[in-house]
Amino acid sequence: MDEVYTLQAEVLKTLSNPRRLEIIHLLADGPREVSRLAEEMGISQPNVSQHLALMRASGVVEAERDGREVRYRLSDPEIIVACETMRGVLVRRLARISLAAARTPSELVAERTAVAAAGSTVPTTQAS
Repeated sequence: MDEVYTLQAEVLKTLSNPRRLEIIHLLADGPREVSRLAEEMGISQPNVSQHLALMRASGVVEAERDGREVRYRLSDPEIIVACETMRGVLVRRLARISLAAARTPSELVAERTAVAAAGSTVPTTQAS
């Protein structure tokens, strides 16, 4: 197996937490200290630090010390591009689901009838 698949799986596992995705989106706007992230997210500093430690271990974020503060930033700006791409896919999927849920039963029957009619344009032979 390609080593990149293993690395990709590790990064995606790290990103599989909504709080970590939120951190990614905040860091896309620029480096931040743990205290600022905690304030913006409305969670405790130790909680943010735990998330950042996992993200740092997988190479998603990097840390730089600035006096007593540690400032975190995305290790590669393309990370947010990948996250935004997936977010767009999911937003479109939710929109399709919402549209489907909003259709009336008569609309669904009409759609199924049209699909069935389109699929039956090929002549069939029947045994006598």
